[in-house]
Amino acid sequence: MYNDCFAYTTKLKQITDAGCLHHIQHGIEKESLRIAHSGDIAQTWHSELLGAALTHPYITTDYSEALLEFITPVFEDIDDMLSFLSELHRYTIQYLDNELLFCNSMPAILKDDDHIPIARYGSSNFGHIKHIYRVGLGYRYGKAMQTIAGIHYNFSLPTQFWDYVSYGNNPDKSAAEGYMALIRNFKRYSWLLIYLFGASPVVDGSFLRGKQHQLEKLGDDTFYSPWATSLRMSRIGYTNELQDQLNINYNSIDAYIKTLSAAVNTPHANYEKIGVKHVNQYRQLSCNILQIENEYYNSIRPKCIMRYNERPLDALSRTVEYVEVRCLDINPQLPLGIDSETACFLDVFLTFCAIVDSPVISSQENQIIRQNFQKVVMTGRKTKLRINTFNKGRLQRISLQKQGKFLLDKMSAIAEALDTVHHNTRYSESLQKQLNKINDINLIPSAQILNQVEENGNSFIKTILKLSEQHCQYFRNKPLPPEREQYFQQLAAQSHKDQQKIEAEDDIPLSEFLQCYLN
Repeated sequence: MYNDCFAYTTKLKQITDAGCLHHIQHGIEKESLRIAHSGDIAQTWHSELLGAALTHPYITTDYSEALLEFITPVFEDIDDMLSFLSELHRYTIQYLDNELLFCNSMPAILKDDDHIPIARYGSSNFGHIKHIYRVGLGYRYGKAMQTIAGIHYNFSLPTQFWDYVSYGNNPDKSAAEGYMALIRNFKRYSWLLIYLFGASPVVDGSFLRGKQHQLEKLGDDTFYSPWATSLRMSRIGYTNELQDQLNINYNSIDAYIKTLSAAVNTPHANYEKIGVKHVNQYRQLSCNILQIENEYYNSIRPKCIMRYNERPLDALSRTVEYVEVRCLDINPQLPLGIDSETACFLDVFLTFCAIVDSPVISSQENQIIRQNFQKVVMTGRKTKLRINTFNKGRLQRISLQKQGKFLLDKMSAIAEALDTVHHNTRYSESLQKQLNKINDINLIPSAQILNQVEENGNSFIKTILKLSEQHCQYFRNKPLPPEREQYFQQLAAQSHKDQQKIEAEDDIPLSEFLQCYLN
């Protein structure tokens, strides 16, 4: 820990006085696996009544036809954001044909790869690219990993904010470098989010088929790690050994683009063995380490809204507009998987990461960051767990509880500032709730989920099915007002028209389109 890391009181006052905390924006992307009441992954196609997955702005699919993805617009008000997310659930539930939305990050019962239908997006070139990319993911990492669900929290600060938190000598890149500084601090402290919000300590045995693991058996078909917080973010979840070796550089936006671009353009022997095509069927977009930038799995990403047919890295070369937090588990205890208390704390946490000093990350610190993260992922509920920090450039070991309390204490000024701006006390109250979790490990979601599984005969599927049914009924009991129902029906109809228009306008072969897209 750097001693000067928290010398930010003056800076925070300037930011607050200038009104920079008034217009923080956020949005949510939430994945939910459609399942049968038996607990098996749904074998049905994405409902046409929900719209076209290629072009609908708010309801689409992720890897699988069965893996729904809800995307909210950008809101300044947290309650408005969560209200829209609720509407997406309420609209969708009525069109699920005797199915449920599985309310957990780790998937339901998986039979084999043939029973995990890869998402399709129509006959357009762009639709084919989205499908081929997913085919490639299946070949590279296995289909089972792609059924893991999560919540992505998109967060942006007003442009004026970066006038007071400046990085680098180029004013035109102040926001981009500011967001990269935020990301560096996020990586340093994201172990805290895993402890506070990790909610996947248990998994169904079908997910582990063919995998090497060290999980313990809890029930007939249920496995767990006794002290784990988030198996989703563990070695059996959304991590990848090859990608860990990439050493993507977050010390500047240029370094990030350069190192990620190298991965997108560097062939890998394992993927060359798969081949791009086999008997005229595409297997992947390329044989490179990454097919496209989005294949890089990480707990946070810098993002910029892309123009039509623009690649993510090309967009980032213009600027960074927001960050996408990707390490949040779905909380099975909550109908939406997330609540306002969590969102308020994320705003505090991310603002904190943007304001405090953010030195560049050395190769030594990068290793420590990874070790801390995985340590809390697998043993975060272990009493007297110690993590590593820097103090005056020297490595120190400190208990998770002590370091967690230290960080939360330093965030209190930001919570109070946000309370003042929004004329409430919800940010400080959320901070206090997180402090309570530090003081009492039984309050964190991973501990509560494990207790519920044990109460339900040590059955992961039985526990999450019961919660999924409760949440489904909760949304069914809250039908949309007629005007909102009509609004979403119109969006669905328009999405089909938009997809048809894209398909009609294709005028070059897929191979030529693919070459242009990748180059």
